[in-house]
Parts: sequence; structure tokens; C-alpha cells
Amino acid sequence: MNHGANANIYLDLLAAGNDDPDRPLFHRPEAGDTLSYGDVAHRSQAMAAALAHIGMVPGDRLVVQVDKSTDAIALWLACLRTGVIFVPLNTAYTDAEVDHFLADAETTYLISTPERGRGLTLGTDGSGTVPDLIAQLAETGGPTPPIYNARPEDPAAMLFTSGTTGRSKGALLTHRGLLTNGRALASVWEITSDDHLLHSLPVFHVHGLFVALHPLMLQGAKVTFLQRFSPEAVVELLPHCSVLMGVPTHYTRLLDHDAFTRQVAADVRLFTSGSAPMTMPVHRRFAERTSRTITERYGMTECGIIASNAPGNPRVGTVGTALPEMKLRVGDGSVVEVKGPHLLHSYWRRPEATAAAFTDDGWFITGDIGTLDPDGVLTLSGRASDMIISGGYNIYPKEVEQVLDRDPQIAEAAVVGWPDQEWGEQVVAFVVLNADTTEETFRQPELAELARFKHPRQFVFVSELPRNAMGKVQKSVLRNASR
Repeated sequence: MNHGANANIYLDLLAAGNDDPDRPLFHRPEAGDTLSYGDVAHRSQAMAAALAHIGMVPGDRLVVQVDKSTDAIALWLACLRTGVIFVPLNTAYTDAEVDHFLADAETTYLISTPERGRGLTLGTDGSGTVPDLIAQLAETGGPTPPIYNARPEDPAAMLFTSGTTGRSKGALLTHRGLLTNGRALASVWEITSDDHLLHSLPVFHVHGLFVALHPLMLQGAKVTFLQRFSPEAVVELLPHCSVLMGVPTHYTRLLDHDAFTRQVAADVRLFTSGSAPMTMPVHRRFAERTSRTITERYGMTECGIIASNAPGNPRVGTVGTALPEMKLRVGDGSVVEVKGPHLLHSYWRRPEATAAAFTDDGWFITGDIGTLDPDGVLTLSGRASDMIISGGYNIYPKEVEQVLDRDPQIAEAAVVGWPDQEWGEQVVAFVVLNADTTEETFRQPELAELARFKHPRQFVFVSELPRNAMGKVQKSVLRNASR
């Protein structure tokens, strides 16, 4: 849709409500109601007024660590309206981790849950200081800021990612990049206004917030909005939906649930999976159970979705072909490289990291290893980095190792991912104990500063860590160690 010179993706995401404000957007089973496109636009407008009231201006960073709710989505839209850069954080992060991200983003603006009580607060039930401020402004008639007049290259969101060093980097995602990716996915996945998504993902990362919602909203489709994934809720609601997006762990749990039958999945035309590789046994079990296939795709925080299989006809074991307006190639060392308008603007305050992420001719270096067949179908064979993906969450071993290395029982530690049928990978710590500690006297290290999903599931005791001639720990040896 043409909005003149204003490239703000907000205008496209809620365009379906312009002619039909009563068009349903979010069905909320837990609340027993449905919010229309007009309702969500109105709520985001009220939140935009609240952000302006506390002094936020275009370009400011707002760190958000709240539980999943439609108000959390309205807050994302409010940031778009005001030109504020949205910085979502995993709700499992500790206060110490949040403090790190606040410092890195160079901001004091924070919205958390009422339980945490840091900064402003926003609850899932309409509680918190943000709703209170909205109510106050409604009574006093405070002004509503105009929709920010964005340029295509203006940053809309900043999501923290990391490289092989484990040092966090804020990837600045633009209005143009998010809109390009959303439109491309709507095209490839054949999303229409008649589709109905069952949304059971978290909304603090690219998958749940952008990949799942944007293609549906751009087409004026409907979303059943679950606060969290559960096999029971999915089995109950899926017969009314046409699309389900998940991570491999979700599909494993569904297959382990006896009530997930062929009949439950009969009217779903598109199942997608991402954030971690899907195993062949799960593909086979799912096809046998439902007569449906799972469409795998490939993406990164910095790029959005890069490639995808076609719905209903996936080439299992691959991640498909490049999306429209996106280009793929395999560069030196079989590393996948990508180019297109969907790419990040830059890494926040990291000019050296930004420069290092691109080739001399402008291709983004993903760090993933893959091959392209003559038809342009991409097959991934591993990651160049040591990153662990467990339950769809990224875990950087360096961060865990730094905490373990501070434990007085441990001389040194190395963290790797081991394959896990349910979670994709589990975190495993290989540790060399200090001389005065034995396996019998070893006690679980204090890991309170790390989110629970980062904690090692297993500790493996070794006399020394394997190293190459340069003294670098050979993690490939540890990943392949007998289990």
C-alpha cells in the first residue's frame, strides 16, 4: 500500500483496519474475547501517547521485558508510531543480564512485568503502570503524537544477537527490512485474509514477533493468540485454524500427545518450523500421524527469513530457496552469504562488527555452512559458530563458561550442545575440577545470574580439555564424545 513518503511499517501492519476497523485480529481464548484491527490500533495509539508523555522521542531505545500479551504487541506498534526503537528481551533473563542490555543500548527506558517492578510495568491482565498512565491520560486528554514519518532505512527495532565470541550485539532492523520480509513470507506461504494463525510462540524474538505476525497482519488475517504453548491448547484450537508456526520442540510435544490426531490437523494447510533444525524422525512421525508435512525455513535475527520451502511440497532436509528480493550464495569455506533489502541496518555502536559481517561486495556473512543445488535449494550442514539452540533459544557457550570459570570447584570448563530429541540440543558442560574437589564432592555451581534455559543439563568430568596445537579447545571433539 502506498503511504506517500512515509515508510513506517505501522501503516501497513494495520492497513486492514482502515476500511474495516471491526475486522477481527486477535482472538484471545484465555480472555474469552476478540480484538479487532481497530481495537489494536486504538490501544497502540494510547500507548504511543504514554511513551511521548514520559519523554521518549524518535530514536530513543525502549527495553521491553514483559510476558506475552496483546498489550505487548500494541507496545511494539506504539514504538513504530512514535519512532522509538523497540528492544525486546527474553523474559527469562535475570536482572543482571537486563542491566547489561540497558547499558549496551545506552538507555534508561525499561518496561518490565509488575512482578519484577523495574521501570514502568505491563502485565498480561491489564495491570501495571503503563495501563495506569494510559487511563490517566484518557482522563486529562493528553495529546497523541502523530505517526512517525519514517524513512525506509530508519531502525524500527533492535534485537540482541551474538557472534562466536559471545559478546552481545544489537542488530538494528529497519522499517524496509521488516516490511520486505513480511511481504515475502506472505507471498511464499500464500497467506491470505482468509487465513487463521494459531500463535503459540513467545514474542520477544524475531520468530514469534515478526515472522509469525507480520505476514498475517499485512494480509488482514486473524490470529488466535495463546499466552504460551501447550499441547492441550493446540489440540483444542487447531481445528479452527489454517496455519501453525512452531519450533521442533513444539512438534515433538504434539506428537507425544495422543489427542493430536489426523483429524485435529485436517484443516491446517501450513505447518512451519524454525529457530532450530528439524530432525528426520520428527518429519517422518508427523507425516505418518497427520498426512501433512512441516515446512522448514531458514533465518537469522539480522536477516529475517532468508529461504523457505514451499507450503505443502517441501524438500525435506533442506530449507528451500531464497525468498523474493533476496539473494543467496555460498562463499569461502561453504559459508552461506545473503544479500537484499531485508538485511539489518548495522550493529548498534559496533562499526567494526558491522564491517566484518559483510564481504567487500556487500554480502552478509551468516556464519552457517551450507550447499546450494542447481535449483537454488539450500541445505545447511552446520554452524560455523559454537552457538547452541535449545528449544528454539540461542545459547552462547562463552557466556556460560565465564560463569562456570568463576566457580572455585572448577579449574576450567567448556560448554557444547549435544543432540536432544525434545529440545534439539541440550547444554553440556565439560569441566576439569580443581585439585581439592572430586566428582563425589562436586556441588551444582551457582548460576542464578543466567536464565534457566542456559543452565547445563549435564556435567561431564574430564582430566583435561582437548586442545589443538594452538591451544584452542577442540569443541568438535567434545560434541562428538560418547554420551
